Amino acid sequence: MSSVNPDLVKERQKCTFDVQELVHFIDRGEEHTLERKELEDLVLSVKELKDETPEEYLSHKERYENAIRKASLLFKILQKYFETHNLLDIFSPTNKYRVQFGVLKDVSPFLVHMGMFLPTLLHQTTPEQAAEWVPKAQSMQMIGTYAQTELGHGTFLRGLETTATYDAKAEEFILNTPTLTSFKWWPGGLAHTANHCVVVAQLYTKGKCYGVHPFLVQIRDLETHMPMPGIKIGEIGSKLGYNTVNNGFLGFNKVRIPRTNLLMKNAQVLKDGTYVKAKSEKLTYGTMVLIRVLIVTDMAYELARASTVAVRYSVVRHQSQPKPGQPEPQIIEYVTQQHKLFIAVATSHVYRITGHWLWDTYYKVTSDLDKGNLEQLPELHAVSCCLKAVCSRDASIHIDDCRLACGGHGYMKSSSFPFIQAIVTASVTYEGEYTVMMLQTARYLMKTLKQALSGKAITSTVAYLLDFDKNSNRNWQNTPEGIVIGFQAIAAGLTKAAYDEIEKHEKTGLDYEDSWNQASVQLVRASEAHCRVIICEKSWLEAQRLTKSLSPALSKVLLELVELYIIYWALEKKGDFLVYTKMQKDDVMQLQQRYEELLAVIRPNAVGLVDGFDIRDEILNSTLGAYDGRVYERLMEEALKSPLNAEPVNTSFHQYLKPFMTAKL
Repeated sequence: MSSVNPDLVKERQKCTFDVQELVHFIDRGEEHTLERKELEDLVLSVKELKDETPEEYLSHKERYENAIRKASLLFKILQKYFETHNLLDIFSPTNKYRVQFGVLKDVSPFLVHMGMFLPTLLHQTTPEQAAEWVPKAQSMQMIGTYAQTELGHGTFLRGLETTATYDAKAEEFILNTPTLTSFKWWPGGLAHTANHCVVVAQLYTKGKCYGVHPFLVQIRDLETHMPMPGIKIGEIGSKLGYNTVNNGFLGFNKVRIPRTNLLMKNAQVLKDGTYVKAKSEKLTYGTMVLIRVLIVTDMAYELARASTVAVRYSVVRHQSQPKPGQPEPQIIEYVTQQHKLFIAVATSHVYRITGHWLWDTYYKVTSDLDKGNLEQLPELHAVSCCLKAVCSRDASIHIDDCRLACGGHGYMKSSSFPFIQAIVTASVTYEGEYTVMMLQTARYLMKTLKQALSGKAITSTVAYLLDFDKNSNRNWQNTPEGIVIGFQAIAAGLTKAAYDEIEKHEKTGLDYEDSWNQASVQLVRASEAHCRVIICEKSWLEAQRLTKSLSPALSKVLLELVELYIIYWALEKKGDFLVYTKMQKDDVMQLQQRYEELLAVIRPNAVGLVDGFDIRDEILNSTLGAYDGRVYERLMEEALKSPLNAEPVNTSFHQYLKPFMTAKL
């Protein structure tokens, strides 16, 4: 192993806690750490999964072909691994399978197969359908994707135009995309990878539309991989990121599928065309809820990658001379740098803790669904919507701050920031765009507030709405608990303000939906405030509970990080606190002082904290953030891999540049 940068050596010696204990805490137990490392060793030791030429230098077509090659080999390795491990583990919030970033810097063409197609078959099918389809999907005889979004419609599912019309005589559904805007657009793996697809379409039977339902459709021949008759399919083109995921478009021209290809766990169409409705239409969207739940811990991991790069670089990089005649300090010594970076570290921990709470909630609610209990489903839907929206958007901002903290070198693709940023930026939009998700949560808040005002019982995550007057009139406390109560007062106040705004517009004669639109900016603010309540309250309570089993040294550091996060957002939202709570100017100054104290306390542990994320160099994929801190050597080594450096004089000199230079005017 090469020598480690001496600045990093010194930083690691300052750490006040056992880094390995933090690693086990993040993995949720030492046994899980050992499993993760076992899989990483297994995958990253395979020579064929490595690239001699960085994939960013390949053409668009070459990158996809290389991604398919490596993804196929990786799946074979995982297939063998699953002979002795639980396959369903891949759908839980674990860092074990993030080893894929050590194989593909971008995203696997099989991402949607594993992340949406297979879960849909597991959770939306009857036992008979599952018995036929799931084994084929698990073995990849059936490679699938999930086609919901259309060229003209995204999150508004009721507006989807693809139709599935039942023909009772043939016992078949006829799929059709009647307009250009009804073409399916975006599904990963759809363009050239998948041979099957879960298609979300408007179900028509006996002349009546029953809304969107999922259907399994074969889109390519299993032997030739040619598109099936009536299928028009292709790739949508280059994007900001996700360029190896193989996003595609899909059109249907009177494509017939058997009646039994309707995924019938929740709703059915009988042979004669009789429609049997589901207990709740939201049951159809179970896969989307699962993805939204997992996005919270996905964002925690991407923040961990970004902050690892930025913190290590900030220790190695020396810049400026604030004191004449003194050596250039490490840039991590600047408090402005700590302000950019430590909140990213803290947010990663907060999102992971909150994400695990959300996962446990999801698991309980879905278990109740199987027993016929749907009571908690609306609350889960509302919570997962706002957490998905806020966590993805905040993560994209913090990650860009980490990139900016690395100066010009952060702009290099070899820093890994462009890949991380592209992945996170996409998450703000997919599975429900930010504003749309916030308005989904707002509908729940408006309905719940109406119940609360009429004296009806409401669920736990919005119970604070009942204490609106009490919370807003409490004496201010500059503690995490006090700030959480303050956020509850803000959320209740903004929710009531949005509720009153809708009523005000209705009194002028506008119908409810127009009134809703007029109040929508306030509704989004109310949803964000509600989300801040959930994140701050759950992460603080869960952190206190979880750290009881840790050493005092590590427990102290983790609680400081969660406190940093809570105070950061109190300062960011101080205007709302001054309006809706008894916070005063002096309280703001005290919070600012405590925030800066926390930055100073966290500073000696900065490198230990990112080492605790335990992200291997091959997975981090960064010249700036490797464990040994050889930043400048790695930057030069990576630069020399450019094909433009393969020859001292590029052919364009003789072909274009020299004739241009010597041409007479």
